[in-house]
This record gives sequence, C-alpha cells and structure tokens, in this order.
Amino acid sequence: QVQLAESGGGLVQAGGSLRLSCAASGRTFSNYGMGWFRQIPGKEREFVSAISYAGGRTYYADSVKGRFTISRDNAKNAAYLQMNSLKPEDTALYYCAAHIWGYGDSLYRPGAYDYWGQGTQVNVSS
Repeated sequence: QVQLAESGGGLVQAGGSLRLSCAASGRTFSNYGMGWFRQIPGKEREFVSAISYAGGRTYYADSVKGRFTISRDNAKNAAYLQMNSLKPEDTALYYCAAHIWGYGDSLYRPGAYDYWGQGTQVNVSS
C-alpha cells in the first residue's frame, strides 16, 4: 500500500507560479513511476506530467510543455510539479498518482496507476 498526499495548491494570478508536492508513504517509493493529473468538474481526468520510476525520463502533456517541470526526490519520498506561467485554463484539481515500475506510454493512462492522492486545488485568475 502507498499513501499519497498532495499539497501546494492555491489561488494565483495568470503568469504566476506554484509548486505542487506529493508526499508518499508506504512501499519503496523509487519503484514507482509518478504522475500528475488534473480534473475539472464534468470532464475526464487529464494527464499533465509523469516521471519514470528511475527518474530518468519525464513526460508532459503538450498543453504544459515548457511551463511545467516534474521532479522527484527518492530520499524524501516525494514528487514535485513546478508550474510556471500559469494560465486560467490550468485551473483544476490536481492529483498525484503512483504506478509500480512505471515507464513509457503507460504513464499517460490514468487506469495504469495503482495509487492516487486526494488532490489539491489550483485556481488561476485572469
């Protein structure tokens, strides 16, 4: 079992920055690929970014490429999402998720993940 807890959401003006954190507890964190997804009411959960279990590969949705940066610190059992140049369309509930031995195309699919956090709300005002 892996427990995930997101933090760092909030209200920010367009053009601003936020850093989301995902704290993990439970099994060996380094064995899990980590992903960030977001969702707004009435829409499906959307892939944002992911990092492979070994940390060597990162993946981004086209909508956030060049603005968001994913990272992980296995010593701290944590993953992060640095979000810069935020836009109103980035407003959503952001979730982190863990995927055992996650690597490659599977990291884009919500159904491939084994554990999810409760989410942290990000609101970007125009």
